[in-house]
Amino acid sequence: MVLMRPFKHPAASEFALERVLYALSDSIRLEIVRHLARVDAASCGELDGGRPKSTVSHHFKVLREAGLVYTENSGTIHMNSLRRTDMESRFPGLLAAILSQQTPSAS
Repeated sequence: MVLMRPFKHPAASEFALERVLYALSDSIRLEIVRHLARVDAASCGELDGGRPKSTVSHHFKVLREAGLVYTENSGTIHMNSLRRTDMESRFPGLLAAILSQQTPSAS
């Protein structure tokens, strides 16, 4: 049996607004956060959008370090969930305001 090491997640008190905004400034990461806002949890495979694993891993690392996403191992799968409660406790209303914005349509 292969044991995967747990991911590191910052405490809500360590969230930095600059990191959160940077994480959400990328359209792929914003898309991941929007998807997670609609479900309880999702695997990396559900959220990869056909992108290379290394690219997706980088995006999840940025989201985790900002405090937006919690990733846990479930066997050989990484399950991700939005840290909505922690984000709300640190930056009240921020996540709701961001998620309420419509995605610009492609022209």
